[in-house]
Amino acid sequence: MYLHEIADKISGRLKGPDRAFRGIFTTLGAAEAGDIVIRHWIDEKGIEIASERGVSAIITQDLRGKSSRLAEEHGLPVILVDRIENANALALSWTIERFAPSSRRVVVTGTNGKSTTTHMIHHIIETTGASSYTNTDSRSEFNTLIDPVVSQQIAEASSDGAPEFMVIEVSEVQGWLGRVMRDHARMMTAAIGPEVVVITNVAMDHIGLVESVEDVFREVAGALRAIESGVAVLNADDERVRAMAHVNPGLSVVFYGSDSPVRYDGEGIHIGGDLIIPAEELPFRSEHFIQNTLAAAAACLELGFSPEDIRMGVKTYRPLKRRFSVLMTEPLVIDDFAHNPSGIRSTVRSAAANLRGRLWVVNAIRGSRGEDINVMNAAALADSLRGLNAELIVTSSSDVVDEQNRVLENERRAFLGVLDERGASYIHVEKLRDALRMVLDAAKPHDTILLLGAQGMDPAAGIIDEIRM
Repeated sequence: MYLHEIADKISGRLKGPDRAFRGIFTTLGAAEAGDIVIRHWIDEKGIEIASERGVSAIITQDLRGKSSRLAEEHGLPVILVDRIENANALALSWTIERFAPSSRRVVVTGTNGKSTTTHMIHHIIETTGASSYTNTDSRSEFNTLIDPVVSQQIAEASSDGAPEFMVIEVSEVQGWLGRVMRDHARMMTAAIGPEVVVITNVAMDHIGLVESVEDVFREVAGALRAIESGVAVLNADDERVRAMAHVNPGLSVVFYGSDSPVRYDGEGIHIGGDLIIPAEELPFRSEHFIQNTLAAAAACLELGFSPEDIRMGVKTYRPLKRRFSVLMTEPLVIDDFAHNPSGIRSTVRSAAANLRGRLWVVNAIRGSRGEDINVMNAAALADSLRGLNAELIVTSSSDVVDEQNRVLENERRAFLGVLDERGASYIHVEKLRDALRMVLDAAKPHDTILLLGAQGMDPAAGIIDEIRM
């Protein structure tokens, strides 16, 4: 494939010499001779690095400073695009077609539960002895698909033989510098070409990129519109996801959840009329975990795995970090990446279901994400804690976050203002370390401490270890 062909496919403009492409699509830091680097923006230093490494070309949306002139001086081709996601979608589809064309592929998308569901499907597959690739890791660093890391990983993973399966998490909504990457889920799902698409739920999260839950519905449903045939695995307990059964008539539809073939009751997880995983064999029984497990089981059934394969995979599964993770037992400390209203409500319900004493909640305000999401999170928190024997500590985590996640004054006021309006009792503690030390000193052995939040709560487990030492 030549550079002018790539430029045509991604609606780009080639600046510089045309040449054949014989490497892979990758990042600047990992680039080798012959590769194409995809990068949102690039400056003079980036051009120098790319030239020194002998890359075939740079694809970018933003040539900064004197980088255009410098690229011309080095004879380094640059393809300028208006939408960098076009380049990443092409990189993904090209890489799969070249390195793993016969792989069986699953896409998982939705607002909550994507990472755990993806990771669990991957684990069940590998438990059977089959080979599998996934882009979901403990920190979910590679699940956005807005850069070529996944394409690079697939190429590298295939060096020892193409994986039999790929389970790829796709963000339901994505953006860059405040610009929504419209149709992200549809575009990336089309590039992957899955036989199974799993939809977890539809809820508000990416405020600023979407304005309503209807926007989220449209973006998530795009994953189903992206393929001509296959199976849609849908959450029967989410009314918006249920409505997606009619989005694409070309797909077979399978439900999981209440009144579905794959369902949970107090006894355990059932497939049809058979109990396949007794409740006592589940690693966790939180609402989140059970929903994700049902989704993974339904998807694996559609891939042809047996109920026994699924039982063994689930029984041996170890959840990702910060997914209702137990950090201590006396008091019980649960850490969860509850970063939007639906996640907060579900996590509080799960923690409150088995309380032995008082519930202590430490919640990190979302920094540099705007007022709207913090208003919604605060309302969800206040409503969830109403009537419970609970103490709430709110933190700005100013001692542990970087500038990209710093809580702004207007965000703090908005969050605390909602708590005040709703009559919620709380203490605001500026630093995360101080908040954690306070709650660990106050809680009794039979109490439960719930840690909630996104980036502002990420370092909590390490800080608790330090405090205990």
